[in-house]
Amino acid sequence: MIQQEFANNAKTILASDDNVIGLAVTGSWLTNEIDEFSDLDLILVTKQKVSGEKGLMLEYAQRLGNFLSGFTGEHVGEPRVLICLYDNPLLHVDIKFLTLDEFYTRIETPHLLLDKTGQLKDAIDNSEAKFPYPDYQWIEDRIWTWIHYALLKIGRGEYFEAYDFMGFLRMVVFGPLLLIKNGKLPRGVRKMEMDIESNDLAQLMLTVPTYDRKSLLKSLKSAVSLYKELRAELYGSDINLQNNTEKKVMSYLEHIEQIEN
Repeated sequence: MIQQEFANNAKTILASDDNVIGLAVTGSWLTNEIDEFSDLDLILVTKQKVSGEKGLMLEYAQRLGNFLSGFTGEHVGEPRVLICLYDNPLLHVDIKFLTLDEFYTRIETPHLLLDKTGQLKDAIDNSEAKFPYPDYQWIEDRIWTWIHYALLKIGRGEYFEAYDFMGFLRMVVFGPLLLIKNGKLPRGVRKMEMDIESNDLAQLMLTVPTYDRKSLLKSLKSAVSLYKELRAELYGSDINLQNNTEKKVMSYLEHIEQIEN
């Protein structure tokens, strides 16, 4: 696969760099799920800090292949990542630049491609991967205000805003909860079509509206039903349910439904 060829070539190029401690790979490589549509997730560990210096990050990236363009990942909350596009063949590669100390903190255990002195293996052996799971109380404290926000947009006729907000709810709430229900890591809505049961997928699809007031309200009601089912299945008795807020918001939903279009 082109991803493996690129990674092995990067290993060869970086092996002679005195600042490089090692190179690792994560993502679909770890589960043997790489296909023609996969990107490549690399971790470059260096003695001297590289992240924060965009010019230096670009210099490293440009050495690894036929570089087209790259930009840092602030929009996904990770400025240490350089998101790159290479050519011949066209390939998306994310390069995360870490120091050895930063390598200890991770959400999964990477496969080591290059480990010059064994320091990366030592770091893995002496630390634990912790994938971030959603805080159920955090969701419950917000969900009904979020539903009310969507109702305000539908009521005003801001259908694009409401439509996009449904996507936000799928990414932050329904996707992670459904993946947890199905024994998967809560990676937003990644690979939902393959990783959850057909009945769950059908329910999630009901939260996808068309650009239409009636459809938006119907999908929002489906979202509420889905959330309440997932809440009942996943949440423990320690979660403080916002029952009064839920009651008020659902009453407002009925009010919006009764307003003429």
